[in-house]
Amino acid sequence: MAQTENNQGVIAIVPPFNYCEIEDILEESKIKKTKPFILILDGIEDPHNLGSIIRTAETAGVDGIIIPKRRAASVNSTVAKVSAGAVEHMKIARVNNINDSIKFLKQNDIWIYGTDMEGANFYYEEDYRSGVAIVIGSEGYGMGRLVKENCDFLVKIPMKGKITSLNASVSAGIVMYEVVKQRN
Repeated sequence: MAQTENNQGVIAIVPPFNYCEIEDILEESKIKKTKPFILILDGIEDPHNLGSIIRTAETAGVDGIIIPKRRAASVNSTVAKVSAGAVEHMKIARVNNINDSIKFLKQNDIWIYGTDMEGANFYYEEDYRSGVAIVIGSEGYGMGRLVKENCDFLVKIPMKGKITSLNASVSAGIVMYEVVKQRN
């Protein structure tokens, strides 16, 4: 059953991950009596990146994560392992259309901040103390064109070296902890 020699003599059979609705994520911030803090992952394909983002999001106090149903990693055993258990404490909504989700969040007084190298301001120049959703694009292509157009703000991370991009999970962590910093 293990399909690997590194099973340590234990196998667990667990049900598939139980995704939630976006309303459940909004309810989470009401329960915590905080402004909504949401991540939107636009096409993260690597399960290791997804697991790492979930782990960081849980430690940063993110209320929930929105991922697309198609062309993106879903929560599986690799994601669960890389998240170091954080997946069990994070609300994750899997949606048909990211743009419809963004519109719904805007109707609920949430500002949408997309991370993009062409952003007008650096991520630390924005105010994240109201309800926010941070959009992280895919590893290879960034955000889709319509997703980018639907963001209220585009923010960038300064790049000083010869390489002009960061791993998606690193970018997510940098911006998430700016939200934490401003809210504390």
